[in-house]
Amino acid sequence: MTEQRRVVARVLSQASDHPDVEELHRRCVAVDPHISIATVYRTVRLFEDLGVLTRHEFRDGRSRYEEAGETHHDHLIDMKTGKVIEFVDQEIEALQRAVAERLGYRLVDHRLELYGVPTDD
Repeated sequence: MTEQRRVVARVLSQASDHPDVEELHRRCVAVDPHISIATVYRTVRLFEDLGVLTRHEFRDGRSRYEEAGETHHDHLIDMKTGKVIEFVDQEIEALQRAVAERLGYRLVDHRLELYGVPTDD
């Protein structure tokens, strides 16, 4: 692994949000000013192909990323700010399994994204 890929990996592992490639590039340049956006794009694509990253499309026209292999969680996306809130709800998990079983399937994977606006608006 090249040093620039290590920088991208380190920046991704430190991310507490779901950055897009442009934001990743901005953060990587703060560590190594010589990293090009093309390098970040290629590295993200490689990490995604290797299963290191998960890509999300949160209806904002950008691909956003997070490390794969973390514990399962779902996402609530604030439609006003774009903020992504991670959550786990055992009732929802059980309901999804029950729906799959009722339809004759064993659930092996799923992804849940909720889109909302704050109720105090």
